[in-house]
Amino acid sequence: MKAFAFTKSLPIDHPDALHAVELPLPTPEPHDIRVAVSAVSVNPVDAKVRKSALPEGGEPRVLGYDAVGVVDAVGSAVTRFQPGDRVWYAGSIARQGSNAEYQLVDERIASLAPKSLSDAQAAALPLTAITAWELLFDRLELGMRDTQGKTLLVVGAAGGVGSILIQLAKQLTDITVIGTASRPESQAWVTSLGADAVIDHRQPLDEALKAAGYEQVDMVVSLNQTDHHFEAIINALKPQGKLALIDDPELIDVRKLKLKSLSLHWELMFTRPLFTTEDIAKQHDLLSEVAAMVDSGRLTTTLGEVLGPITADNLTRAHALIESNRTVGKLVLEGF
Repeated sequence: MKAFAFTKSLPIDHPDALHAVELPLPTPEPHDIRVAVSAVSVNPVDAKVRKSALPEGGEPRVLGYDAVGVVDAVGSAVTRFQPGDRVWYAGSIARQGSNAEYQLVDERIASLAPKSLSDAQAAALPLTAITAWELLFDRLELGMRDTQGKTLLVVGAAGGVGSILIQLAKQLTDITVIGTASRPESQAWVTSLGADAVIDHRQPLDEALKAAGYEQVDMVVSLNQTDHHFEAIINALKPQGKLALIDDPELIDVRKLKLKSLSLHWELMFTRPLFTTEDIAKQHDLLSEVAAMVDSGRLTTTLGEVLGPITADNLTRAHALIESNRTVGKLVLEGF
């Protein structure tokens, strides 16, 4: 099968950063479905892995952690799907990725794709929807408390995770959502998704919040540059507030959280599949719920741009755009 991979960690402007390879058609393990991939999106984790992870034994490593496709074959223990089902998923960082004609994925972290979205529109959502859902409801436990009158600051709200997190928070809770974005087009995007207010993260966040009429907030979700904003985030949080993050900041002094009894929560949507946790199937369940919300009109795709078919050149372009930190919405590639 055709796939696109890297064999060395190289800068994205190097001609061999990503290249085409031929790989054997994979055989499903008991819980696996084999998917004929139709569309993929590119996420910051793709670029991060390419830059920092060395493929074992020099073997080609296929990236890609979002996909929509059609089930081609199933493993012996599969009960949720059959060949011909159209599915979406975000896969596992420990396995070969979706930048290939066929991919294996555990059935417990996939679901039927939304019927109302095209392949490209649907491919924009799985990884970010899982991340956003787990941030809100597993890490911050919003579903376990009354959110009326509570405030949530989302740092880096115009990106993929922020774009779906805002929608989920507004659809499923009563919390007030303040997003950060710096450019007029990204601020307009965040507003269109339902944010109650938008502030500019080029300014100190605590000062920008006060200027917008919010003295402090109950919770912060920091999606990028946490180390840059750390002091302002602490100032912005109310005593006994919560900070959740997904990035890998430079060293931060968590002792500074003590005075206000602030809690710190880290989210990695790959944890459940990496460790095959007892609740691994919760990702199937939440993707099914997100698909239903999309089909009922409660959520919209966060697709920003379709860059063309799945090729080494288009994947390279997508990685470069991701590394620029100036994307709005998700970058998607469709078809081979």
